[in-house]
Amino acid sequence: MQSPTTTAVAPRSGRARAARAVREGAVPRPRADAVRNRERILAAAREAFVEFGSAAPLDEVARRAGIGNATLYRHFPDRDTLVQNVVLFTTERVTASAEASLAEEPDAFAALCRFTHTAADERIGALCPMLADGFDRDHPELLAARTALAAAVETLLTAGQEAGLVRADIGAGDLMVALSQLSRPLPGTACFDTDSFAHRHLQLFLDGLRAPACSQLPGSAATLEDLTLKTM
Repeated sequence: MQSPTTTAVAPRSGRARAARAVREGAVPRPRADAVRNRERILAAAREAFVEFGSAAPLDEVARRAGIGNATLYRHFPDRDTLVQNVVLFTTERVTASAEASLAEEPDAFAALCRFTHTAADERIGALCPMLADGFDRDHPELLAARTALAAAVETLLTAGQEAGLVRADIGAGDLMVALSQLSRPLPGTACFDTDSFAHRHLQLFLDGLRAPACSQLPGSAATLEDLTLKTM
């Protein structure tokens, strides 16, 4: 049987450790299963938002993630939080893809092609909620992620243009709008093999980006900042 002294000391010791962790800014590491569930939810929500828009039923998101509604709400207490995190998740992955493509491919046009197809697989259309009314575009994490994405895509596109491989009359905004439009499924869910069609149409689009240009485009090249400003 434990002595009263031992019983009294242990809680004080535990509280002291907890207080010291708080003072030192230590944050408990999430469990591996919690990390996996979070990523599964984000991936499932991304698919659902691309297919149905950001108003997709959260029950459907939970079903696609293979988890219960309680687990979903434990990670993301409301729809706005989930949408914000999906946009952040997708933005960061697409940025990483742009950087890796330029670093690893033999030339800038090959890098552009790899990035475009990979971004489609990452469901870049899930970023559309960023342009919707009421979306918090000024959240610090999202601002930083958007800045990093713009820099990565503009660097990739500029490399191709400076090498004489990509037509000079397009901007990163043109590329990202086309990517989003061409990678989103048609309304409804009955379209056969949507991904295959998306990649075929993206390759047709990429062929149109080769230099020298065969036509003159109307209007002026669009940047990612242009897309943000036009929705404010």
